[in-house]
Amino acid sequence: MTRLEEMLLESGKVSKDDLRRIQLVQQKRGETLERLLVELGFMSEDDLLPVLAEYYRAPLLSAREFPKQPPALSSVNPGFLRQARVCPLTSQDGELTIAMADPGDFYVIEALEKATKLEVTIRIARERDILEALRIYYAEGGAEGQEVSDVEYLEDDQEDVQHLRDMASEAPVIRLVNMLIARAMEQRASDIHIEPFEKELRVRYRIDGILHDVDAPPRKLQAALISRVKLMAKLNIAERRLPQDGRIKLRMLGREVDLRVSTLPTLYGESVVLRILDRSSINVSLESLGFPKDVLSDFEKLIAQPYGMILVTGPTGSGKTTTLYGALDKINSPEKKIITIEDPVEYQLNGVNQIHVKAQIGLTFAAGLRSIVRQDPDVIMVGEIRDYETAEIAIQSALTGHLVFSTLHTNDASGAVSRLLEMGVEDYLLASSLLGVMAQRLVRNLCLSCRRPVEGGASLPQINQQTNGHAPELTATYEAGECEDCAMTGYRGRDGIFEFLPVDESIRQLILKRSSADIIKEQAVSRGMRPLRDDGWRKVAEGGTTVAEVMRVTQDA
Repeated sequence: MTRLEEMLLESGKVSKDDLRRIQLVQQKRGETLERLLVELGFMSEDDLLPVLAEYYRAPLLSAREFPKQPPALSSVNPGFLRQARVCPLTSQDGELTIAMADPGDFYVIEALEKATKLEVTIRIARERDILEALRIYYAEGGAEGQEVSDVEYLEDDQEDVQHLRDMASEAPVIRLVNMLIARAMEQRASDIHIEPFEKELRVRYRIDGILHDVDAPPRKLQAALISRVKLMAKLNIAERRLPQDGRIKLRMLGREVDLRVSTLPTLYGESVVLRILDRSSINVSLESLGFPKDVLSDFEKLIAQPYGMILVTGPTGSGKTTTLYGALDKINSPEKKIITIEDPVEYQLNGVNQIHVKAQIGLTFAAGLRSIVRQDPDVIMVGEIRDYETAEIAIQSALTGHLVFSTLHTNDASGAVSRLLEMGVEDYLLASSLLGVMAQRLVRNLCLSCRRPVEGGASLPQINQQTNGHAPELTATYEAGECEDCAMTGYRGRDGIFEFLPVDESIRQLILKRSSADIIKEQAVSRGMRPLRDDGWRKVAEGGTTVAEVMRVTQDA
């Protein structure tokens, strides 16, 4: 075993079995260990480079440390530099300093020394930083475009299935798709959007709930790129007129990842969205979701009840399912049988029976829930109550000795009561079964490395006047800055803000009177409920987020 392999094992990022697999591939392909570690997904580049820097005793460079202008090297073709992933940094006193992502490629170093007649000294940098620098230095469209320029885009009437399959199997296209996924994971994106327009192909990442444009491949690669994704998801690449859904399981950057793939035909081709479900990053602990201590304590008491119905409300992408997973994880034990019906099953929970809705074969929420009750469960989770039939069965289950969790798309907690009554649920059944409602939103957390304090502010007195006495007074706030830790966005990660409505006797009486959501909310606030926006001000006062962020996510509440 080489010293580099020993250092890799000591890092804890790869195992001996991983190294054996890589060595088998290495024998067939003849590529370096460093390149295969990243390309096959056993390690992320950020984890690998510090090990290489120590092994080769070469400094590790960030993008900021690259020079503004490269040295003039008339004897070296920029195309060779792109292909070799090498960027020249300085040339002086007979020495050429270069940045490499793969310092074990001694043939490249030897070739440069012969071509330039200079002694080569290496520095280590991320591949994407090197490619970006080369794109700026030589302004010829970047390595991705260079690599895949031989793949021809054909118009719709020229395409055939075999040609699509051949294009999608080209090595440059495979590398391009892998790079898009890897960069999305490195930037903590939850979704990748690939959108075709008349004159361009647009790629965007959703990071902390906000979409960001990223460098996209040329428009002519649209067919190859989308066909590659469809092949990976086992979709029909010949079908471009109907929406399709699929799933990809892969290992990338040393992590197990599931990708939910959705295609949609649009005017200029298929739009593709990949939802990234990183198994290693799922955290279903209630304590880690940002609950205030008092709300967490009350919610934990509620989920410990033997029967009844608990609802979580909010718009799409507000973390409702994660909260329900956290509740199930909290009460999961060998003595309880837990069954869920979801659309889709996002994460697998140990010890929990999970069902995936398939409406095309008749397995709807209502049909599945009716069968679940016959399985003698203690706890049931319904992904979403969408209609009267599902609501009726869920409430009947809650009344007959089951603890039922579900979600609703309403703006606040009190709105859930009105929504169920509007669906046709009888008021006396709802009053008897409902234990509580949790409304929530996700706000972006300020990056602790670059946030800046803002003293006073004209809006603070007005905000303090509008609170219901359930939020601390705001005297100073923070605003977002810019740094490399947060990719210049000012935010890193998200936490929840919550509005918890426990259903006590006074709320039950209002349900029986079919009172409006406003009246129910007013009564709950008078009994101590903290509204969503007030909980947001609590987070602002703690320096966790900004006033603008709270206003953005609570404007509908």
